[in-house]
Amino acid sequence: MMPREREAAFQKLYDVVSRLRGDGGCPWDREQTPLSLRGDLIEETYECIEAIDEQDPAHIKEELGDIFLLVFMISFMHEEQGLFSIKDVTEGLCEKLIRRHPHVFAQKSEDLFEDPQNLSPQEALQNWAKMKIEQEGRKPKDSILDEVRRGLPPLDRAYKLQEKAAKVGFDWPDAAGALGKLREELAETEAAIYDPKAKNAEIEGELGDLLFSVVNLCRFFDVEPSVALQKTNAKFIERFGYVEKRMKENGQEMKAGNLELMDRYWNEAKRS
Repeated sequence: MMPREREAAFQKLYDVVSRLRGDGGCPWDREQTPLSLRGDLIEETYECIEAIDEQDPAHIKEELGDIFLLVFMISFMHEEQGLFSIKDVTEGLCEKLIRRHPHVFAQKSEDLFEDPQNLSPQEALQNWAKMKIEQEGRKPKDSILDEVRRGLPPLDRAYKLQEKAAKVGFDWPDAAGALGKLREELAETEAAIYDPKAKNAEIEGELGDLLFSVVNLCRFFDVEPSVALQKTNAKFIERFGYVEKRMKENGQEMKAGNLELMDRYWNEAKRS
């Protein structure tokens, strides 16, 4: 794509969003705020991840468009309020990328590494963190865990917290240790469930520990827990839909009394 074509594409999107948000625009788009679009941003991100997993270029293109629209729309809303412009967002990003990649943009990279042209991915990441502190004046965190965003979904945050701890050696030597911890937490959860004196808060705590252990096991196999769960959700929907279809074909009602029959159809779905 030629530079003019890129500029024209960007301008077209700007004009479309401006029309949607302006007088005579869409009532729904006009009433949205950055706060109201937070959930959409998360949802569209997961849909994009699903499309990437499917390796479907047409679907990926569509979902990236949805994410880009939300990012653009939220930026545009702040521009409307005079807080910052879309130009400020893109220029700020470019400046940060250049500043944090001296090994690429030749900003005295020799002072950072002996061989700046042959950095490992880990060295490049360390360089990024160093720039944040030395050039941008960001204060080091009291704890390395403070670097993990509080706004992340719980499963993702648990994964990131464990990654940070592992970088300083606080980790099981292998997956066997994580699996053993998972068994331990499962036993404690069962004990709490069957303890007549246990309060709901105690069971909740044990279930939380159990989930945290599952996330830890995921990490040893480079499995993103939220992505894995998303795939399982899709699988559940597909199989449950099969059960609904078979029950309807046989004139049976979806209810607890027909659980045995529903379970049979569920197993059929698994086999197929």
